[in-house]
Amino acid sequence: MEAAEKTFLANLDTLPAIVGFVSEHAAAMGVHPKRVMHLELAVEEAAVNICSYAYEIPPGAVTVRITPEPGVVRIELIDNGVPFDPLSMDAPDIKSELENREVGGLGIFLIRRMLDEVHYSRSGDQNILSLAVRHDEK
Repeated sequence: MEAAEKTFLANLDTLPAIVGFVSEHAAAMGVHPKRVMHLELAVEEAAVNICSYAYEIPPGAVTVRITPEPGVVRIELIDNGVPFDPLSMDAPDIKSELENREVGGLGIFLIRRMLDEVHYSRSGDQNILSLAVRHDEK
């Protein structure tokens, strides 16, 4: 299967369509069902962050690009929102009591744990979050 790309409004109402787009293409590209589920959760978390925080005057847009590579599927979430590197956030202290934890950061922590690669870059006025998962079950 070839690469696929689609642009969505960056609002919470489009989350099911974004996740469905990724899920459908990842499965068609041979990703193991368990890994597709990991991708769905990771993409939903990343898209929620974009929809909620990327644009000062919502809604903006988020482009989802899915590219097959040997043994891997790469998903890029691209927005033109305010510059933000989610990977620069400190990892949450998951061992501390819930009421003592700072708000935020858990979603990125989970994304890093579920996927094989997570990268952020800024190109011109675009934030690019790149997520990759191997085809196998892991």
